[in-house]
Amino acid sequence: MREIEQVLPKDIERRSMQIISEELASRGITLDKRNEAVIKRVIHTSADFDYAENLAFSDGAVDAGVAAMKAGVTIVTDTQMARAGINKTALGKLGGEALCFMSDEDVAKASKENGTTRAVACMDKASQIEGNLIVAIGNAPTALIHLADLINAGKISPKLVIGVPVGFVNVVVSKEIIMDCDVPYIVAKGRKGGSNVAAAICNAMLYEATGRTL
Repeated sequence: MREIEQVLPKDIERRSMQIISEELASRGITLDKRNEAVIKRVIHTSADFDYAENLAFSDGAVDAGVAAMKAGVTIVTDTQMARAGINKTALGKLGGEALCFMSDEDVAKASKENGTTRAVACMDKASQIEGNLIVAIGNAPTALIHLADLINAGKISPKLVIGVPVGFVNVVVSKEIIMDCDVPYIVAKGRKGGSNVAAAICNAMLYEATGRTL
């Protein structure tokens, strides 16, 4: 007979993180302490241990993200799903907000007029935001590529770029391009990623910024 582990609802997340730590140890994987919470949060969200090795962090990326959140940050995502997955309560406590422009009429109009994807038009709109900015891309490599162009042109200066689009067309190269920019980044190298991963990365830093513990 299969044994079912009895865990109270409030302890499920804690137990999940314990299992993740145990499995990482069994695989002989030691995580950088500064990036550990982000990596474990992504594994918790995806149940995919590949992220222990394919998440790439620029020097000080997590510190930059946490500092921006503590100062009150606008997080711009490329999907409503990523925006929905970000913990708004934690973000609101710090005076921040999460935005996605994909459904905005002006974005749709600019996309049509310029012959671009809406994701590209979203990055143009994001470049008009003042103050602390984090850009979290979980779906559209075109957004990440155009964001790199804007950064290199001095038109936008995010405190952190989360580059985790998922898929096959231009996904890998878009991540390589953003890692070449002079900006802090957290990138999922290769084809894997997604809106849930982008949100998980944001939440890991939000929980640190608000002092939340499991």
